Amino acid sequence: MAIHELAGQLPDPTTLENIPALISAYYTLTPDAANAGQRVSFGTSGHRGSALKRTFNEAHILAITQAVCELRAKDGIEGPLYLGADTHALSEPAQRTALEVLVANNVHVRVAKGGAFTATPAVSHAILLWNREHTGSERADGIIITPSHNPPADGGFKYNPPHGGPADTSETSKVEQRANELLAAGNVDVKRVPYAEALTSPLVEEYDYVAAYVDHLGEILDMEAIAKSGLRLGVDPLGGASLSLWQPIADKYGLNLTVVNRCVDPTFRFVPRDKDGKIRMDCSSPWAMSVLLNMRDKFDLCFACDPDSDRHGIVTADGLMNPNHYLSVCAWYLLRTRTGWPEGCGIGKTVVTTDMLNRVGDMLQRKVVETPVGFKWFVPLLSSGECGFCCEESAGGSFLCFDGSTWSTDKDGPLLCLLAAEMMAKEQASPSELYRRLTAELGVPVYQRLDSPADTATRSRVKALTADDVALKDLGGSPVTQVLTHAPGNNAAIGGLKVVSKDGWFAVRPSGTEDICKLYTESFRDEDHLKAIQAAAQDFLAKLLK
Repeated sequence: MAIHELAGQLPDPTTLENIPALISAYYTLTPDAANAGQRVSFGTSGHRGSALKRTFNEAHILAITQAVCELRAKDGIEGPLYLGADTHALSEPAQRTALEVLVANNVHVRVAKGGAFTATPAVSHAILLWNREHTGSERADGIIITPSHNPPADGGFKYNPPHGGPADTSETSKVEQRANELLAAGNVDVKRVPYAEALTSPLVEEYDYVAAYVDHLGEILDMEAIAKSGLRLGVDPLGGASLSLWQPIADKYGLNLTVVNRCVDPTFRFVPRDKDGKIRMDCSSPWAMSVLLNMRDKFDLCFACDPDSDRHGIVTADGLMNPNHYLSVCAWYLLRTRTGWPEGCGIGKTVVTTDMLNRVGDMLQRKVVETPVGFKWFVPLLSSGECGFCCEESAGGSFLCFDGSTWSTDKDGPLLCLLAAEMMAKEQASPSELYRRLTAELGVPVYQRLDSPADTATRSRVKALTADDVALKDLGGSPVTQVLTHAPGNNAAIGGLKVVSKDGWFAVRPSGTEDICKLYTESFRDEDHLKAIQAAAQDFLAKLLK
């Protein structure tokens, strides 16, 4: 995909999303349940869409929320449901719709104190805090209204069951099927009360997500070391929900931290355009992060989160760190310093995340558990302590508390940002410097993901690929050693495939949230070898899909 000519530039005000039209479309446009493209569809991170395309409208949220209510009732969940929403324009109306349905179904709902925006990891952490002391029917679960880093016109809906992480496929398939049944019947079986009635219902109570999250950070990070270091920290919430966390964190722990942008605006006019010319609040994108990159000389370390705060972006004096590089350093640092973790606990990674993590695991004599894409696969690994650190290449990760207990089972952007400050304080070197030391010992990987537009038929074909489809015997000059359609860590389907040689690999899979196919490639030789792997992969796909 070519780099758009406007990438890295702030958007022209005349091109910004028409928010009144978007909100109006949420209420006035009705999806066609007979149109597959307008039905409820849970990808790797819940249901996402846009009101303007009739893929995220009030009818969808009514149906999905009712389906969640029925699922939790069937599962015997009677504890509170933690409800949160990010700063996307569609999140507020969707949260109101959801609340109307939840109250009508007699669900006890905890909403953010003062109507604040809520970070995804704060919801996960809140669920786990409650469930430490409540079991059986008293267990809690949660809903997060967010499309993550998607453009301003998008909305999203995620359900987190009592384990605190993203719902697994068995649960989301039930929600999806029931929601589409309701949608097809015109939502006549959806229970609902007026919003004003829901808001004043005794079933609804405010909950201080910020305090619950901030007050416990000392259980998982050496906040004292960060404070004593005096590191000048700069943070850009990118107009997202993490804005509510940063100042309380700085105040409570005495950090030298500056929030460089406190704006919240659903047009996200202050976020530079991404590589394809769209406004996308992706904190792992050098184009979207160009404003923060331009001020990095004012700080010792900078970082950012996406709107729902489940992703991290780390900026050192060297620039924006590639997520794979940073995650490799995190694994190396954590497995050396967290002596209270379960003995022998390992690293969890997706099959498309850098193999540098495998080399770190080998060096430290720790296992590496590889899963398909999606943080939901890490829930049992973090809950059991089998893995102390779990991560994926799209700048997402979480890890255990000092004592080995579970902090969150969803991606946690602020946590990974603050970990960068801790390791810089303790190691007296920036994360990018630590990565250079690591590669001097383990080799220098070259990694790139290529995205290509793909229609529904193409994405379905890629998702259904089998090992028999691969005739490749050679990859960039090295013999093919493995063709994977299932993840080696849990034998779950990848939803695509991965072709491996001893010094490089490629993987292809369709996006679960966008009309693209993703080609992941990595070489442990050099750029030329990476290009050879990419050429082999693209030739394979061209012949397969012609």
